[in-house]
Amino acid sequence: MRGEFNGLQALIIKDCKSTYYVHCFAHRLQLALVAAAKNVTPIHQFFDRLTFIVNIVGSSCKRNDELKNAHADDIAYLIINELETGHGLNQIGTLQRAVDTPWSSHLRSLKGLIKMFSASCTVLLKIMDDGLPSQRADATTVYDEMTSFNLVFILHLMKEIMGITDILCRTLQSKSQDIINAMELVLSTKNLLQQMRDNKWDDLLVKVKSFCELQNIDIPDFNAPYINKRSRGRAHQDNFTIEHHYRIDLFYASIDSQLQEINGRFSDDAM
Repeated sequence: MRGEFNGLQALIIKDCKSTYYVHCFAHRLQLALVAAAKNVTPIHQFFDRLTFIVNIVGSSCKRNDELKNAHADDIAYLIINELETGHGLNQIGTLQRAVDTPWSSHLRSLKGLIKMFSASCTVLLKIMDDGLPSQRADATTVYDEMTSFNLVFILHLMKEIMGITDILCRTLQSKSQDIINAMELVLSTKNLLQQMRDNKWDDLLVKVKSFCELQNIDIPDFNAPYINKRSRGRAHQDNFTIEHHYRIDLFYASIDSQLQEINGRFSDDAM
């Protein structure tokens, strides 16, 4: 594959001089990080829902236009309320699908949904009012999931995690590799993830709650007992609180899956 003279790399470069070869390790790391994130069941379910949201909201040119118009209205409203303006800021975009191979596409998809959350809800409400019966049913399901605290929490959690690991993934795909810089970046990525695990829970929770208040999404009582609705038969009450569920089962579990994967692939011997 990577042979400079007789490999696939040589054949492709012969026809297209501007291409360059990226070692498969970078590609494998992206796939591994995606798989590691999805090892946490709620995270796997979240990415399935994310795909469904993007498909429903952006399924046609008409809906894309409605999304952009709704987003433009949101920006105009925020500018009146002293939103920062300037060159390159507040551009009208659209939602992006996340693909497992390019890790950065997941990050862009998450950022896009956060940025266009209100506009996406506006489009869904319009579909619920004017769409065909099957479209109204799908839009109602997506809207109910989007306006849940659980989805908003995971949305912000994964955006923070992927914001850290994305830098490493991009560096490993660069045309020219600085090995010393790459090694330091691996260490800094591990440290940033560990610091997030140790110190950033309160910051994340404040950010999520602030977003929910802005979008009029109900915030659960974190001191209340956690009710497991996925148990067989009737839902039962586990012996821990809602805060325990979000902090241990989601926050810690998601970060630990990334740390475990990176530590496994960048062991002392590999470094």
